[in-house]
Amino acid sequence: MKVTAFTNYHIQLGAKMAEFAGYNMPVEYSGINREHLAVREKLGVFDVSHMGEIWVKGANALNFIQYLTSNDASVLYPGKIQYSCFPNGRGGIVDDLLVYCIDSETYLLVVNAANIEKDWNFLCSHADRFGIAPGSELYNASDEICQLAIQGPLALKAMQKLTSENILDMEYYTFRKIDFAGIHNLIFSITGYTGAGGCEIYCANEDADKLWKAVFAAGEEYGIEPAGLGARDTLRLEMGFCLYGHELDDTTSPIEAGLGWITKFTDTKNFIDKDLLLKQKAGNISRKLAGFVMTDRGIPRQHYEVCDSRGQAIGTVCSGTMSPCLKTGIGTAYLKPEFAKNDTEIYVKIREKLLKAKTAKFPFIKK
Repeated sequence: MKVTAFTNYHIQLGAKMAEFAGYNMPVEYSGINREHLAVREKLGVFDVSHMGEIWVKGANALNFIQYLTSNDASVLYPGKIQYSCFPNGRGGIVDDLLVYCIDSETYLLVVNAANIEKDWNFLCSHADRFGIAPGSELYNASDEICQLAIQGPLALKAMQKLTSENILDMEYYTFRKIDFAGIHNLIFSITGYTGAGGCEIYCANEDADKLWKAVFAAGEEYGIEPAGLGARDTLRLEMGFCLYGHELDDTTSPIEAGLGWITKFTDTKNFIDKDLLLKQKAGNISRKLAGFVMTDRGIPRQHYEVCDSRGQAIGTVCSGTMSPCLKTGIGTAYLKPEFAKNDTEIYVKIREKLLKAKTAKFPFIKK
């Protein structure tokens, strides 16, 4: 198993460790519910160094990204970030990702940990067409970069102590290269996967110790806590954010997943699966992602069957949990379109019992 630059800190803190995407990662420290509420109410720190970072550079970098991603990267400017996905040419998704625009010829793609090798091979398979050379203009820096996500309503207030730059007024989905905690020119971004506010910090592995110690020292007065992958999952699910391997995979399209807003059909943008996705946008889909809240008491889990009132299968649960904030079961499922409408009664089969639920709009909780 791989380790991150922060693994020793997780072990010292007594985290419950488990394999995730080939890495030895912390699942929880003091408990998922406590860590979840710490992030919602104060601030928590996630080690997300397992995520992948791939550089794309050169005069054809933008054209390359435009062809391989669903969103319109031409609107990006230095310091702006965009959420997007890689269509796979068969109506599915290779991965979802963040595109960081450093300048007009330099972009950083942040991809999911489990898909780093798949994404790299996908990018390399199209690189020659755009005159982009793997190893130079296209470079996988995933093993060289560590990342902390400091999330919660007090996160930026605490982190402001570590830099002379004003980070409190940074806009959502932007980043800056700043001096932070004595580390020169690191990447400080505002995206978030929890819906609680906060930031992400990217730096070289050799600066990891300095970063970890400074972040926890700065956050101590605000009640900062380390948080694991368990709380990260419950937090993103409360917001209705998609997770690859659950809501997204090689067989689901961005239109089915409700990601039409990152699928841009402009005259100047030609991208993989454009024609197919355009047909789907016109209404040619047989299923649609929906959120639901349990009416009966029960906790939905991935792969549970979803049925109508007669017990006929109408879909499958993608993600499910007991919401720490709502104190009830919530989940996502791909359903036949007629059942995906808001406030529709459905049933989730849990231990061979049909338990009542109702579809609900995302997010499940309001900020």
